[in-house]
Amino acid sequence: MSNILKSTKFDVALVRPYFKTICFTLLIPIAFAVINRSLLTGVSFAMSFIAMTTGYTFSITEKNNMERLYGILPVRKSELVVGRYVFVLIMGVLSLLVSLIAQPLVLKAVGVEVGVSDIITVAITGIFLYALYTVFQIPGYYKFGSIKGRVFMYIPVVGFLVILLLFSNIPSLGASLVSTVASSPVLLAVLAVLLIIVMFTVSILFSIRIMKNKEI
Repeated sequence: MSNILKSTKFDVALVRPYFKTICFTLLIPIAFAVINRSLLTGVSFAMSFIAMTTGYTFSITEKNNMERLYGILPVRKSELVVGRYVFVLIMGVLSLLVSLIAQPLVLKAVGVEVGVSDIITVAITGIFLYALYTVFQIPGYYKFGSIKGRVFMYIPVVGFLVILLLFSNIPSLGASLVSTVASSPVLLAVLAVLLIIVMFTVSILFSIRIMKNKEI
């Protein structure tokens, strides 16, 4: 467990120079939330942006030829992989919290009231979308590297556009989701958490298998 935390801290140190840029990207979705008068749109966009930053650690590692360093560290490959997933998950949760605090305040300032049920709906949707994006991205980066695997960076963009299209063309879908959360928020939250756990578990196992088959 301690090695996993050390791996996570190492990734934090790698990305630290980019924290200002990451924080700035969280400001852009606020404009989308205001334009569409929708917290769901704003947070969905924020999570897709943050999901795109998962490639930072892979890009930095590859550009600085740090594979040899990883090879001599007294840490198992599986611990390095899990540590990176922990880092990615922490980034997602913190970004979601910031968005859920900032965006409702801005929406309220422009006359859009955001209820508790709306925040619960968006929180569940946001973290689920983030998980859905990253569980495909990370194994792709491990398999192909940051340059060849750059195509995986666009998964969040495509995913966000698809979600936005669905909610735009099928307004009843958004209303149905809000109604479901309002009627049974605990059940939906538990279901979402279970799905996220399953997705991350499968993704981690794939990434570990890829890493064990690579020479570092």
